[in-house]
Amino acid sequence: MKAARAKTPRRPALKKPPAPGPKDPVGVYCRVRPLSRQDQECCIEVISETTVQIHPPDGYRVFRNGEYRETQYSFKEVFGTLVVQKDVFDVVAKPLVEDLIRGKNGLLFTYGVTGSGKTHTMTGSPGDGGLLPRCLDMIFNSIGPFQAKRFVFKLDDKNGVDVQCEVDALLERQKRDAMPVPKTPSGKRQIDPEFADMINVQDHCKVDEVDEDNVYSVFVSYIEIYNNYIYDLLEEAPFEQIKPKWNSCNTPVRNGDFIPPQSKILREDQNHNMYVTGCTEVEVKSTEEAFEVFWRGQKKRRIANTQLNRESSRSHSVFIIKLAQAPLDADGDNVLQEKEQITLSQLSLVDLAGSERTNRTKAEGNRLREAGNINQSLMTLRTCIEVLRENQMYGTNKMVPYRDSKLTHLFKNYFDGEGKVRMIVCVNPKAEDYEESLQVMRFAEMTQEVEVARPVDRPLCGLTPGRRFRNQAFKEELARKLEMRGGPINGETEEQSASEIFLQSFPPLPSCELLDPNDDQTLPKLIEVLEKRHKLRQMLSDEFAKNVLAFKTTLQEFDSSVISKENYIQGKLSEKEKTIAGQKMELERLEKKIKTLEYKIEILEKTATIYEEDKRNLQQELESKSQKLQRQASDKRRLEARLQGMVAETTMKWEKECERRVAAKQLEMQNKLWVKDEKLKQLKAIVTEPKNEKPERPSRERDREKPIQRSVSPSPVPNAPPVRLRHRRSRSAGERWVDHKPPSNLPTDTVMQPHVPHAITVAAASEKALAKCDKYMLTHQELASDGEIETKLIKGDVFKTRGGGQAVQFTEIETLKQESPTGRKRRSSPSNPDPAEDAADSEWTDVETRCSVAVEMRAGSALGPGYQHHAQPKRRKP
Repeated sequence: MKAARAKTPRRPALKKPPAPGPKDPVGVYCRVRPLSRQDQECCIEVISETTVQIHPPDGYRVFRNGEYRETQYSFKEVFGTLVVQKDVFDVVAKPLVEDLIRGKNGLLFTYGVTGSGKTHTMTGSPGDGGLLPRCLDMIFNSIGPFQAKRFVFKLDDKNGVDVQCEVDALLERQKRDAMPVPKTPSGKRQIDPEFADMINVQDHCKVDEVDEDNVYSVFVSYIEIYNNYIYDLLEEAPFEQIKPKWNSCNTPVRNGDFIPPQSKILREDQNHNMYVTGCTEVEVKSTEEAFEVFWRGQKKRRIANTQLNRESSRSHSVFIIKLAQAPLDADGDNVLQEKEQITLSQLSLVDLAGSERTNRTKAEGNRLREAGNINQSLMTLRTCIEVLRENQMYGTNKMVPYRDSKLTHLFKNYFDGEGKVRMIVCVNPKAEDYEESLQVMRFAEMTQEVEVARPVDRPLCGLTPGRRFRNQAFKEELARKLEMRGGPINGETEEQSASEIFLQSFPPLPSCELLDPNDDQTLPKLIEVLEKRHKLRQMLSDEFAKNVLAFKTTLQEFDSSVISKENYIQGKLSEKEKTIAGQKMELERLEKKIKTLEYKIEILEKTATIYEEDKRNLQQELESKSQKLQRQASDKRRLEARLQGMVAETTMKWEKECERRVAAKQLEMQNKLWVKDEKLKQLKAIVTEPKNEKPERPSRERDREKPIQRSVSPSPVPNAPPVRLRHRRSRSAGERWVDHKPPSNLPTDTVMQPHVPHAITVAAASEKALAKCDKYMLTHQELASDGEIETKLIKGDVFKTRGGGQAVQFTEIETLKQESPTGRKRRSSPSNPDPAEDAADSEWTDVETRCSVAVEMRAGSALGPGYQHHAQPKRRKP
């Protein structure tokens, strides 16, 4: 189970809660190799069975200004320079082999700097085998009599195993024997004398308690991790006429003629175990055969000569031993054909390449690249161990970077799953390796604090134990009875004869390939061979039926003889046997019940943990959603208040705007009525003028002296609100004017000209000019009805709007008119008055267009519409 996430991972006081299953720390051992020469300076000293002391050498102390500090490191056990390989195997590897036979996984790897004795510890030397050959010898010494025949167990390509009956296995063996084996440079050969002494172990070590009612098969594979790529060392390359060139370092020269082997891919099976896809897995039946397979791959492993090691490993090698086991059936004769009862355990023996410093090895080119990849993979291993240790000690849940390296990714399931993990730290006590050995010691000390889940025992199959030996005892008794009756010497003779007939009489299957449609020989041959096989099978069936009948007869005679001769003794024995059998059955039942209850308890604990985690997650989710709802409600209230304010403000603005527009419209209508009244008065004066009198044109001086009084017409809208009269202010009051003179105006050359002091004269009204003044005057010219030019001075007050702009409200109009001294042409009657009225409207509209200078609001302002002139402009400046 994963550790619960802690809120403060940096606090050392908080420890990770214990997992449901028990855990064991990684077993770390230290082995010190002897010095190459007696006169070499030593920096590592074994002070007890579990402690070593490392001190800086003399030259190092002088270089570090006389600093001297001794450091002690503790391990599970320390092996000195005089410890032999057998002692190391008994302490480190033997428990892993025992767990392997009991169906549990294990991992053993050697770690250290280059030249520290890792390969010697794992493989050994002639006459002194290492851990690997001793593990193989112990496995086959333990399961030798109980091994299954070849191809009874078959490994699939998904890291699983299948079981098949002995007849199918026999057919597959015949098929494999009939296949032509390509003769490759790395084909099978006799046992090499070079490693014959390594596997000649005289200890005969074996596991004490082996399930004798199971059958076993051993499969081995050998891979290497080179430059972070996985290669199969047992892969048989196809025979090529152009052979690769091998250099003195036993590595292939990568030229254009040689195609390097393809790297393999890591995958995860349904049990979350990592495996190498397409890796060659060989079924072996003896220690010699297994070690021969290993040695064949060892010849392909990449090694090189460096200044620190004559045979330096340039890759990490992994030798994988898989043990498949399945129980016998109730008769104790054949393998139980149930895939669920198969147990597949695995033991991985890893020889890591040594870490090295390039300034000491003087590596260049490929050696430098190899050293970089080796150091990088070892650094990734160290990082994974550090993260695991931090997660377990402080309750954090950091992601372990297994995928950063193929080495750590391959053994991910050992640290996250179940199995024992053992590490042997190999150190060289010479002074030159002081700094590298110090780093190795620190890593080993940290690794001891990592815990791995303890593997669980496999469930019982539920069959009666001792089936194999009861079957053998029955066969021996049957052979004795048959011998007394003059039959075969033993029961195996008849069975062996049938087996020999079955094996020898079956002709090999001919080739079944049809290359020619006119081939009339292949099918007849195949039919003939199958008919022979059918006859032999029929004969075997008849012989089997006879043996069964004879067996039944013999069994009846044996039962009657036992009952008649040993009635009393058999009665007593039968009672005791019944009692013992009942107790055994009760014991088995209780054991099964205990296992079932333990399993249920474990499931309930896991379920409770999952439910608690879900409960915490749901509570956190509920709290977050409640806070979110509260924030949304608060935002909604704020938004409603803001909208209400905006609605009230906008309503008030538009009410004021509507009032202003109504007032402007009333003023416009009054002005239009006033213009019409003036025209009607002029028309009335023309109509009522006497016909016999010749009108005299008054002089301009008389006009100036006697201005005509203008009558004010009453308002045509009696119910309209009164317009506030604006009185003309004195020009000496200090007010500033905007004198708007359009460029289209014509000079009149009149004596009386409008003059406004302190005025800003502009050709077009602008907001900038209006902002500086508080009065506005527009000079407008138009053609009167008598053909003379009429100049109008339209005045108004400048106001600031709420939108930040300027607005002009017109107050009065002054008219300057120049008339000809000749009399005006009178009309007898007003004809077509509507066009004149329309012309006046259009003229007034043109004046209003020129006067539309109000600016409602600034760009980007949100204050709403401001106050503007009542006229609707034809064209608005952008």
